[in-house]
Amino acid sequence: MRRKHLSRLVVAVVVAIIGALTTWLQTGGQQEDWHPGLDGQWVETTATVYRLLPDDNVGSRHQRFLVRAPNGHSLLIAHNIDLAPRVPLREHQSIEIRGMFEWNDKGGVIHWTHHDPQRRHNGGYIEAAGKQYR
Repeated sequence: MRRKHLSRLVVAVVVAIIGALTTWLQTGGQQEDWHPGLDGQWVETTATVYRLLPDDNVGSRHQRFLVRAPNGHSLLIAHNIDLAPRVPLREHQSIEIRGMFEWNDKGGVIHWTHHDPQRRHNGGYIEAAGKQYR
């Protein structure tokens, strides 16, 4: 009886994984469902810059700007310009982003859009006008 229950559980997990993978492939591997459960996860998306903000110069300096994901979700991007080059951006520009998502009451921020100086993980990037900034 336990083996039958375990087999059903394994099938349910495999079906869920296949469904998630199918969705991921249909969106080009990009994150489209932004929610608190993604807090601390690495994400990738294409987005459109809609507002350039002043740099955050407290502690590590960060280039900051707002983007809109393809599903309309607004995100703050905090790109560390002490570790990576500043990205030349303009409003309405489409960019690709890889970084770590942190949920907040305004929808979330993506940071770690640069290499990891301690090489603990791959790090992130921003790609704009065919050039990658890490």
